[in-house]
Amino acid sequence: MSNIKFADIHGGTINGNDDKNSKRIYLEIKANPARKKFGFGNKAVLVNIDPQKAYTCVDEFKTAYETDPNQLHYVNKLAEEFRRLGWPVVWTHVAYMGSGEDAGIWGTRTDTEDSLQNIKFDSRRSEFDDRLDIDKDKDVIYLKKMPSAFFETQLQSLLVWHQVDTVILTGGSTSGCIRATAVDSLSRGYRTIVPEQCVADKHESFHYANLTDLLLKYADVEEVDDVLTWLASQQQR
Repeated sequence: MSNIKFADIHGGTINGNDDKNSKRIYLEIKANPARKKFGFGNKAVLVNIDPQKAYTCVDEFKTAYETDPNQLHYVNKLAEEFRRLGWPVVWTHVAYMGSGEDAGIWGTRTDTEDSLQNIKFDSRRSEFDDRLDIDKDKDVIYLKKMPSAFFETQLQSLLVWHQVDTVILTGGSTSGCIRATAVDSLSRGYRTIVPEQCVADKHESFHYANLTDLLLKYADVEEVDDVLTWLASQQQR
């Protein structure tokens, strides 16, 4: 294996074939950033990606995962601050037809009770986690079919209407829908923020490897307390 170095990316000396695990690499880069942050803008949207029982009820579903046990508590705190400011709060979830055809090619790799395309409408797996505080009168709920929260939803139009310049992402998975949405967010010109304690994945290696990639390329990965502090300093506009 070639000795690939990341010095040109983050200014460090981590080699592509050393024995550092993904969490250690992430923490080293986080502690010694070599690129400036995108930073917060003037107004933000909170996009909570797929915090539904299929992915949050770890005692019930094989597809569920947990990284920080306080994740949903932090998400609720963020949502509360956004509502105080009158800023948009978005929740997405996935669910599919009985035939699964609306999952497209994504739903063809497996066909078990745990498979993506078998998260059916009105099923327990499709429901939002009961621990979430969702205001069904004020919050926006989108059904999505693919990884990115932007793909074939009305999210872009909502952001234009609210004149936001910053997208804050929570939910999961870090390596899947969070990453896909972050890339789309950046591509649309938005400052993109990922509160570290508010995203999760099936395994630590996936989680931290993708936090590293997001931090280096597509988003600012911030402590949730720092995001809450920024929100507390804002005024409704």
